[in-house]
Parts: sequence; C-alpha cells; structure tokens
Amino acid sequence: MRYAIISVINGNFKIEAECGTNFNQAMTLFHQKCATFWNAQDVEKCCIKVVDENLETVDGKVEYIYHGEEPEGE
Repeated sequence: MRYAIISVINGNFKIEAECGTNFNQAMTLFHQKCATFWNAQDVEKCCIKVVDENLETVDGKVEYIYHGEEPEGE
C-alpha cells in the first residue's frame, strides 16, 4: 500500500508528502504537519489526513484545525 499526506488549508488543496510504502514515515510526517499547522498563525482552517492509493483515510488519521471559532456542524 502506498501512502500520502494531503491537506486543505484555508481552501487550498495540497499533497504535503508522498511516502511510498513507508507507513512509519507517513505517520511521523502526519503528526509533524499537524503540529506545524496548529502553530501557524496564518492557518485559519485546515484539514490534514493520511490517505492510501485509493484516497481512503488510513487508520483514522485526519485532523481538523480551526483558529478562531469552529464552524457549526463540524
């Protein structure tokens, strides 16, 4: 299985990293990116996740980051 870290930051989509078949690298990069985005003052709203080659979320690794008020229903 191949893994990637993807994000949507303030409405902009991005592939943060492609990790090949290295699961440990994908998990490490996911947590590092989460910490970076939680500490970034220019990030208003963010979703970051680990996906496999079918764009399915891996091991429930998805993080929603809101600076300010969290939107209703999310």
